Amino acid sequence: MADSCQIPSVLLFWDYDTQWGADRSRGPGGPKNWGPLEFVNTERLLELHAQYAIKACFAVVGAAALPGERPYHDPDQIRRIYAAGHEIASHSFRHEWLPGLDRLALLETLTRSKDALEQCIGAPVLSFVPPYNQPWDYIRALSISVSERREARKYRVDLEHLCEALGETGYRFCRIAYRSLPGRFLEKITGRRRCRPVRLERIAGITCLRLNTPCGFGPQTVEAVEHVSRAGGYVVIYAHPHSLSAENPQNERYLIQLMERVKALRQTGRLSVVQPRDITA
Repeated sequence: MADSCQIPSVLLFWDYDTQWGADRSRGPGGPKNWGPLEFVNTERLLELHAQYAIKACFAVVGAAALPGERPYHDPDQIRRIYAAGHEIASHSFRHEWLPGLDRLALLETLTRSKDALEQCIGAPVLSFVPPYNQPWDYIRALSISVSERREARKYRVDLEHLCEALGETGYRFCRIAYRSLPGRFLEKITGRRRCRPVRLERIAGITCLRLNTPCGFGPQTVEAVEHVSRAGGYVVIYAHPHSLSAENPQNERYLIQLMERVKALRQTGRLSVVQPRDITA
């Protein structure tokens, strides 16, 4: 496992859900209609990433790589993303809620997504990003997911089970989310989320990096980038193409501000931009 943590590093992920993810939204109100925005906004993202020479990892729902029409499919755009130098990761096959799957269903979505994406871009897909970005049940780190325990009930896929299945299906990297009980308690007392640098972890043989910023490019994310540039480690940033035009911290104007700062830090040698494939053995 290569660890470039001696060089402060940022990883930028785009969770490319398409309408598959919108149909399975777990937010208030049920299914959403953001799918069409995914494709239009991604074209703008490709322009911005080229302008600032920043490579990202696009976590793509595998079914979107199959032949078909928008808002569910666009294999040509996925190939353009890859051709522009960005990494393609799997985001499950149809944006399933993984904790509630049985083992066979979990292996199926991991395999089908990987196969569809590899057939689309003609290259290996070794990285995985779980849908929904919710903190996982991970006892070893004192992370307890109440929603997983309540909804999945008797059988549930926790973080270690997920990583075991990823290894079995040929993946090497996973972007993870968990929050320890002591950390949550401290955040409740202070009223502020802690965005500390993270290091590479190995879980069931998979190289993992934990999310350590809120979604988007707001002040806490910028602060985390500054902190990492001084202290070392990794800052893991994520957003959704469909929200590039939304009035929230994922908006284009916040992204441009972040890119400007990353560019300046990189030019002075205080920060590097990496992809999962750069740090995975």
